[in-house]
Amino acid sequence: MIPRYTRAPMAKIWEPETKYRIWFEIEAHACDAMADLGIVPKQAADAVWERGGFDVDRIDEIEAEVKHDVIAFLTSLAEHVGEEARFVHQGLTSSDVLDTCFNVQLVRASDILLEDLDDLLAALRRRAFEHKDTICIGRSHGIHAEPTTFGLKMAQAYAEFSRAKERLEAARKEVATCAISGPVGTFATVDPRIEAHVAEKLGLAPEPISTQVIPRDRHAMYFATLGVIASSIERLATEIRHLQRTEVLEAEEFFSKGQKGSSAMPHKRNPVLTENLTGLARLVRSAVTPAMENVALWHERDISHSSVERGIAPDATVHLDFALARLAGVVDKLVVYPKRMKQNLDQLGGLVHSQRVMLALTQAGVSREDAYRLVQRNAMKVWEKGKDFKTELLNDKEVLKALSKKEIREKFDLGYHTKNVDAIFERVFGEA
Repeated sequence: MIPRYTRAPMAKIWEPETKYRIWFEIEAHACDAMADLGIVPKQAADAVWERGGFDVDRIDEIEAEVKHDVIAFLTSLAEHVGEEARFVHQGLTSSDVLDTCFNVQLVRASDILLEDLDDLLAALRRRAFEHKDTICIGRSHGIHAEPTTFGLKMAQAYAEFSRAKERLEAARKEVATCAISGPVGTFATVDPRIEAHVAEKLGLAPEPISTQVIPRDRHAMYFATLGVIASSIERLATEIRHLQRTEVLEAEEFFSKGQKGSSAMPHKRNPVLTENLTGLARLVRSAVTPAMENVALWHERDISHSSVERGIAPDATVHLDFALARLAGVVDKLVVYPKRMKQNLDQLGGLVHSQRVMLALTQAGVSREDAYRLVQRNAMKVWEKGKDFKTELLNDKEVLKALSKKEIREKFDLGYHTKNVDAIFERVFGEA
């Protein structure tokens, strides 16, 4: 984790202190369940809660010798609990603790990410309604296509991140499982009721069937979901970067007082935040393939997945948390230029109305092929000679055989392109 792209609440989830605290709770809850079943003395279970503790530095010191993190933790715990510690971890295997803890951490990370998505959705919704009727040019292949509104751009992003939230909620549920099932998942050494108790206390569901580990297809789906969210971040960030280009300049990132854009050129106002988001999206997506490859483990378990998860879990969740928060800020403060949007819309002398003219010609009895030819013939004069599209149509005798001058002028009404904006907003937001 790089401090530059790290927010404290998410980072805390992955700190050793948090991890060992969850390990302790798993072991202590398991002792409670064992005591209820008469497997260990009640006073032993009570002693774990009353005197239980651990020391991170001491765990590191022990692990340096024993080369096993769970054993190092249990040794440190025993130093605090005393003689009753012999009843801790009875029948459990290391993965029971490691995997259950990992899923608790992923669930907690999900809760933060879901809050981030709510903040982003709120910003997108506000800007969508603010610019619902702000007309701008829509582009395909980077070329002027037909008019749209900036509010529709924001509404599209809102719908996309609403889907992201639904996927993350599903991914959270997918990894919210607990496995306390013993060395190869047969419950030979640990009663299934112990697993059920621990799961309930930690807000998880018992894993229906595990080997020595919780199946990694769950985690593959989780990180794939983070990757898709990152791609949505990049899509919107890239759109904003394009809109900020000098030749376009329909919107730009907020440029604060005292901010500097270039060490060499004092005039620069660069889209640094959205460029940063593009890079962070790549980092989050870099976790997806390793997570997929973690699914295939040898027999009931190996540890080829372990080193991968120690890296990708903190990095992917921390970076996505930072990126979502940054994007919400960009959207919230985004500077929008409606006048420039209108200038760009008019840049090609009315060509954006070409389809409507062509359709009118077909409605007037002209074949589609001839209608296309007539409209394109006049459009090329605009592209190549800088002519005005409407003027050229009004002077085209072949076009005038099918359409009156009044009918031609009517086809240049921008309201035609925005008449269904309210209907789209009702689909997205439930209100127009």
